[in-house]
Amino acid sequence: MSVQPQRHYSLDDYFAVEESSPLKHEFLRGEIFAMAGASIEHLHITGNILRLLRSGLRGSGCNAFGTDLRVATPAGLYTYPDIAVICGPVALQPGRPATAINPVVLIEVLSEATRDYDRGEKFDLYKSIPTLGEYVLIEQREVRVERFFLNDGVWSHAPLTDLHDELELTAASLVLPLAEIYEQVFPAGT
Repeated sequence: MSVQPQRHYSLDDYFAVEESSPLKHEFLRGEIFAMAGASIEHLHITGNILRLLRSGLRGSGCNAFGTDLRVATPAGLYTYPDIAVICGPVALQPGRPATAINPVVLIEVLSEATRDYDRGEKFDLYKSIPTLGEYVLIEQREVRVERFFLNDGVWSHAPLTDLHDELELTAASLVLPLAEIYEQVFPAGT
């Protein structure tokens, strides 16, 4: 029995796939991965956060973007985070359409399929972005928000597990109540 070698794609191959496909894909180390769809809870959470961020960031010079903004890392990952916050003009990777390189905050809503990757390798790849100051992971099946933030050059961690807690995003100068992040996901008072 012979094993077929895995095809190694170039970055140009990846962009050709992205241009012609209705699906979004992630690119890393010559491999292209289709990104999974989202649950209703996931959609409520990302919608709530985008609403809160866009309202809170109005006039600040910062903007919040959903999953249609591709982000590239210096470590070679091309992906679509659930939410990216960029302060100042969006810096685009030269020669690559609509690919931002300067987020200050990245937010991912976890699922069974992505949890380990988002916590591990993806976070390590995100850390290579010089402008990134905060990374937030949000569970969709329980009240749990984890904020990772740079503190004197070292990544620190602050978990939040109560609907009465507030997520402080210092890079964006905002505080987001967990009750509003999880609106329509968990009943108030849970």
